[in-house]
Amino acid sequence: MKNLFLFIFVFIFSFIQAQKTSLSVRESAEYKDKVKSTDVLAIHTSDERLTGIVRESKKHLMFDVFDQSLTKQHSVLVDSHKKERYIGEAVYGNQIKVVTVFSPKAKERIVYCHTFNLKNGAHTKTKLFEANVAKKRKLFGNRHDRQTNFAISPSGNYFAMVTDNSFKDVNDYAVRVFDAKTLDLVYQKSYQKHKDKYFSHNDISVNDDAQVFVLGKLYKSGKKEKKKGAANYDFILNKVSKENNEELTVNLPELFIKNLNISILDNKLHLIGFYSEERTGRIKGGCNFVIDSGNFSVKNKKSYELPLDVYEDLFGEKRGSRKKKKGKELSNFYVDYIIEDSQGNTYLLAEEFYITQTYVSNGMGGGYWQTIYHYDDILILKFNATGSLEWGRSIFKRANVPSYNAFLKNDELHVLLNSGKNLLEKEDGRTKVSKGWFESTSLYDIVYNNSGEVVYSKVQDNKGKTFYLPYFGTYQNGEFIMMSSGRKKRQFMILQ
Repeated sequence: MKNLFLFIFVFIFSFIQAQKTSLSVRESAEYKDKVKSTDVLAIHTSDERLTGIVRESKKHLMFDVFDQSLTKQHSVLVDSHKKERYIGEAVYGNQIKVVTVFSPKAKERIVYCHTFNLKNGAHTKTKLFEANVAKKRKLFGNRHDRQTNFAISPSGNYFAMVTDNSFKDVNDYAVRVFDAKTLDLVYQKSYQKHKDKYFSHNDISVNDDAQVFVLGKLYKSGKKEKKKGAANYDFILNKVSKENNEELTVNLPELFIKNLNISILDNKLHLIGFYSEERTGRIKGGCNFVIDSGNFSVKNKKSYELPLDVYEDLFGEKRGSRKKKKGKELSNFYVDYIIEDSQGNTYLLAEEFYITQTYVSNGMGGGYWQTIYHYDDILILKFNATGSLEWGRSIFKRANVPSYNAFLKNDELHVLLNSGKNLLEKEDGRTKVSKGWFESTSLYDIVYNNSGEVVYSKVQDNKGKTFYLPYFGTYQNGEFIMMSSGRKKRQFMILQ
């Protein structure tokens, strides 16, 4: 009996008593949808505090506009075809532009832009262009990445997209730049056209001069990574304008770069991502290329090993120290957010994602394979304004759906997610963010200050309350707005 009480005592005090969030919390009134909705495609709050949300159902695109108190002002249902597929979106000012591709025939593609106006609730559908594709080829590639096909200029005047135009005898890629207001084509330009080489793009950016920067991997042979030996690709930054094309190689000698993303600071291009000493797909540390856009050259390139804190957050103090000393590399991380603060610092956040399959027996000599999606640990790196790595942390997390969002407020990083009601502090010092089998959930706000020190705070216990989805949220004008779950009844939470 004494041992039982000891176990209960240790069990109780293994939980972290999270403090209450420092953010102010309020909720909107509940409203009902006309039809059942599924995924949120886009959410945007204008400077005039109008919030527009675009969702999809089986047969419709749904567009809603809410005022500052999150009361619904406009609602539009747009018919969509089962062969019309969402590709991406661009937001600016009082407009949300959602791009879709319609596939009426096996090789025919029609690209549309749905424009939603937050001020008057109007919707227009404009055909951007038509294209033919080769058999079993897609017009838009790399859809496992977030928003890698589209970009809007800082002024909101130009809208750019990249497409794959590869056929059996040639690999060809195109940039199209549109006037964001009229949707007229400004120019179309082919780039990275090769008979044998394959290009896989990572990111795209367009400036106010309608110049487009396309970043990606140009494979030397085939289109697969090599598990051993030298890298099978070069990282190429393409600078495309109406007049000409330029390209710049941005490799790190003897190292493998998993992926890079474009960030613009003080009118300088920064290419930020991960590198490995072993092979592509692994992570040894972070890297930052500074590009002089004037003469289009690499001005500076830096690489930094993952700090000890990253390993200790994931594996505990002793194991983390051993793995750091042995040069253990992480894997399966994909970049979700690149956020810039008021001091020119850049935060890179990536989530571990992988898929497993388990065989489930039905007890009658048969069964089926169950696919399980894992959205696990979060990796955070902070680069300062000069491109140097200041600190790195990680969140020891387990989940089966995309669940988190991140934003900066007063130059502090907030990571919002749902987890078990209590956060478990393990004996090795790790804080585990996950939900037990019979445990209720809570909404957490994990806050990092400028030095990387972390505070776990709680927004609410979800039991008996509305369950909110941080992943489908937006931070603008000092407020983070997120929508609740549910098929028809909806509500908003606002954190300020």
